[in-house]
Amino acid sequence: MESGMKAAYFDNNATTPLDPRVREAMLPWLGDLHGNTSSVHSFGQAASAAVEEARARVARLLGTSPPELVFCGSGTEANNAVVFSCARSTDRPHHLKHEHHLVISTLEHPSVLAAATRLEGQGAEITRIAPGSDGRVDPARLLSAVRADTSLVCLMLANNELGTLQPVREVAAGCRDLGVPVLCDAVQATGKIPVDVAELGVDYLTIGGHKFHGPLGAAALWIRAGLELDPLLIGGGHERRRRASTVNVPAVVGLGVAAELAAEELPERARMLAELRDRFERGVSRLDSVAIHCADVPRLPTTSHVAVAGVQGEALMIRLDLAGFAVSTGSACSSGTVEPSSTLLAMGMPETEALSSLRVSFGIFNTADEVDGLLGAFEREVAALRELAPAAS
Repeated sequence: MESGMKAAYFDNNATTPLDPRVREAMLPWLGDLHGNTSSVHSFGQAASAAVEEARARVARLLGTSPPELVFCGSGTEANNAVVFSCARSTDRPHHLKHEHHLVISTLEHPSVLAAATRLEGQGAEITRIAPGSDGRVDPARLLSAVRADTSLVCLMLANNELGTLQPVREVAAGCRDLGVPVLCDAVQATGKIPVDVAELGVDYLTIGGHKFHGPLGAAALWIRAGLELDPLLIGGGHERRRRASTVNVPAVVGLGVAAELAAEELPERARMLAELRDRFERGVSRLDSVAIHCADVPRLPTTSHVAVAGVQGEALMIRLDLAGFAVSTGSACSSGTVEPSSTLLAMGMPETEALSSLRVSFGIFNTADEVDGLLGAFEREVAALRELAPAAS
């Protein structure tokens, strides 16, 4: 990175910088204001009131009622709680249901995929539905996998890698007719597109504050009224006995403010983010042999996923980082070997193209000048890597 140049962050699908307005709201609860929400004295009651105000703010963002929301430490915790709860027998809560079947998309976050794999090792049956080449799951194909013994269907609202929006509403409507509950991981979508639980028609929905400029360590699980949840954490009566653990008041307050800001600013944010994404894609498409994935299907305004022929995505990411631009790949590195993204392979993408891919994800603090700087660096580093390729072979 050039001396005096400020690094530009384009990995907002991984986590977003904290909005200064959210930080300002949290600061009093990191100082003079403190208290356990379960305490009856004035400190505890003030903390409890702040948490309930935050709950109301999140509820407004999701179009629901505050009592249906449970605050959690992360989207992973929330997803785990639902998957494991739906698998357990109601009369023998520490055992799997006698016949347990789960239907999930292969696009799901690891918190769903890994939980399903653990259940499979305990005797459950898992049906995994891969997306098409457009990065979206076919709702008819998913619904055809639902059986009489299906305990849960899991379909995320927006894929974190590609940004593609999934047909959650259609799947939820079909599952409702079959009497099967649906978990929707909306962590990547919330704060970027409208998310309304009534419109989606799902039974469980999860969000995470750090994906829309709120704090790390604050998430929420929405549970449709009338449904039960076998708590993942036990040992206290917190969150209406649905999640034991002393409430992280500063983080929850921050989540509430982030939700309120997102609700107020969503149309303008979506317009601005889409302009930045489109500006990047117009520029990068001028380079030779660059493919923009899933550009013709509904997707998040934050996300651009590109493949650069003849270039290793991991190498390009590192060179861009050294040039002052943070982006990401979906590849995983284990024991020094780079493996292609399982999401891209599930779409039928060739391994070479998957390994040449990068994700660029935008946030509300990015600027057009930063995008232009990224494009310049992108062109330079791609050219440099292509020059090195013959020598490397």
